[in-house]
Amino acid sequence: MEIKITKNTAPKQKPTDQSTLGFGKYYTDHMFIMNYDEGQGWHDARIVPYAPIQLDPAAMCLHYGQEVFEGMKAYKTVDGGIQLFRPEKNMARLNVSNERLCIPLIDEDFCVEAIKKLVEVDQEWIPTQPGTSLYIRPFIFAIDPHVGVHPAKHLMFVVILSPVGNYYPQGLNPVDIYVEQNYVRAVKGGMGFTKTAGNYAASLKAQDEAEKIGYTQVLWLDGVERKYIEEVGTMNVFFIIGDEVITPELSGSILSGITRMSVIELLKSKGYKVSERRLSIQEVYDAHEKGLLKEAFGTGTAAVISPIGTFEWNGKKITVGDGGIGETSQMLYDTITGIQCGRIKDEFNWIQKI
Repeated sequence: MEIKITKNTAPKQKPTDQSTLGFGKYYTDHMFIMNYDEGQGWHDARIVPYAPIQLDPAAMCLHYGQEVFEGMKAYKTVDGGIQLFRPEKNMARLNVSNERLCIPLIDEDFCVEAIKKLVEVDQEWIPTQPGTSLYIRPFIFAIDPHVGVHPAKHLMFVVILSPVGNYYPQGLNPVDIYVEQNYVRAVKGGMGFTKTAGNYAASLKAQDEAEKIGYTQVLWLDGVERKYIEEVGTMNVFFIIGDEVITPELSGSILSGITRMSVIELLKSKGYKVSERRLSIQEVYDAHEKGLLKEAFGTGTAAVISPIGTFEWNGKKITVGDGGIGETSQMLYDTITGIQCGRIKDEFNWIQKI
């Protein structure tokens, strides 16, 4: 499929201070759009000026939440090149979400190439300061003007770009986590393993309440027994207990993170003992009591690696290690960001250059 390009004749002013980019505050001059119509398939691929999208008030995405998305980044390398981190994995995961939400599958290879072309068009927006990148947000949503519950026959695939700094204002400094006990985000058989808007909407109440009492994020427990660790609101989560690195298994209610996958591969390549298994919050607290809880950290595209400094569960607050950044967390952050930005050789074939 050919990608038509219409250049923006009135480009925006780019942020001048990269140290204050924040996350998701600015958007580039162009976006990619592709339509789906039943009987025609995906068609009309185009790069156009960034602008509002006109929707019918009855558009099904607004009423029934048939929407999926991804998150990835483009990086400016030390030698001035541009590269993506495992974009093929993001597009494969997007199709997993599509399958669950009855959205027509995309051509993964074509969509990777479309994203590369869009990033190339807006490459001057890629920030260059350490810790910055160009965030890429592909998303698909139903546009049928119909109030009725059934899979859409007309959809849009859109990609927008945003120059970003650290996801958390404190950067790599450890975050404080509240273990949620009252609300449930997802259960097996639901949509917890997909990237769909509803999963994040379900987390808002708990996140809001946690922030009001001074916590950065919520740690979700399983929705049935309320004792097994699942994930943090925007990240997969890892614990180092004794000589074992443990992360919750992918059992259908948590997201299969690309950074999670990469961390597991990296740790195994360095000889770490890595386990994907059920882990109760009680086991974590017992390990802390015995002096065996060495580190805890979250992983995700936005933050990459986010060390965890404290947990609060059932009114009891514990500090992980000495409350600072652990040796393994630091190594993972330095290695992955080093590969992403071209400072470290990519021995895993994770990088695709533009």
